[in-house]
Amino acid sequence: MTGITSASTGRSVRGWLLSVPYTPPTMVSLPPEEVYRKIVATGVKAEGLGARILGLGAFTSVVGDAGITVAQRLPIPVTTGDSYTITVAVQALREAGEQMGRPIRNATVAVVGATGAIGKTCAEILSREAGELILVGRREDALHAVKERCKGPAHVTISTRVNAIYKADLILTVTSAVHEIIEPQHLKPGAVVCDVARPRDVSRAVAEQRDDVLVIEGGMVEVPGAVDFGFNFGFPPGKAYACMAETIALALEGRYEDYTVGKDISAAQADEIGEIATRHGFKLAGFRSFEKPVSDQHIDEVRQVMVYTQVIASVFTPPYEVSPMEVTPSPDIFAVLLFLFFVLFIALS
Repeated sequence: MTGITSASTGRSVRGWLLSVPYTPPTMVSLPPEEVYRKIVATGVKAEGLGARILGLGAFTSVVGDAGITVAQRLPIPVTTGDSYTITVAVQALREAGEQMGRPIRNATVAVVGATGAIGKTCAEILSREAGELILVGRREDALHAVKERCKGPAHVTISTRVNAIYKADLILTVTSAVHEIIEPQHLKPGAVVCDVARPRDVSRAVAEQRDDVLVIEGGMVEVPGAVDFGFNFGFPPGKAYACMAETIALALEGRYEDYTVGKDISAAQADEIGEIATRHGFKLAGFRSFEKPVSDQHIDEVRQVMVYTQVIASVFTPPYEVSPMEVTPSPDIFAVLLFLFFVLFIALS
């Protein structure tokens, strides 16, 4: 990687992208010690190339104890990149919500994978801003512990069932599952989903079947300078994952130290790396969905379909006042039908 230059100091750094040749399912199936040895060997290779800090990307940051053992066995410092991933994910969810007309302060927000290293800190930060917060995870006791961390004004509830997210306007999903867990039926019209997980949590069927929801990938960041990564990992030129950006930002700052390791990340640490990254010129680089850029036109189209879906739903579901003997439309139904008549009239004019 070349051409990376701080916007504030002018300092330049270079780096390398190295691959650990295991897929996530392989990492899960193998004994952690075997996976550690492979990651450590890659770190030794990085040091030999001249690297002064190692960033653990994708599933290498999740396996085992989230970098602690790897950091102990390497002579160079290690970071998982999860602190900046948290910062960028929350920012992306917030901005996407604004563009969809769902400001976070008035929204019901859900965090799926809320007991994980990234999820619990995202939940803590979101509790400062959201109107209501739903925490979803596999273990109820762990969810209660995360709920205790959420000191903001948001009303917080917990659930071990993914279908609890149907109530949510904004969803941040960041599990360590090796398969997709969010399907089309889990999302209400107009929902915004920020999928931070790799492999992704959101099924491709959502994109194919639900044109009334917005799914974005969390964590695409613009890196300062005339950047050449020397490898096409699916992003536009000069763009990187937030976990990669954290490692680069620490190098630009001269913070060659174990930064984000383990599964307990403080909100203060996420705030700090956000300030460091902003100072050096890193910023959220728009939205992507299933490897494609998300345009303003696409967001407008999703909003239009959302409104149409909501109007149709209001016609074919209550308001109806039902008694054992009769079904009588309530007065609101006539207003809805009149609205649809005028929409049709304008479309045909």
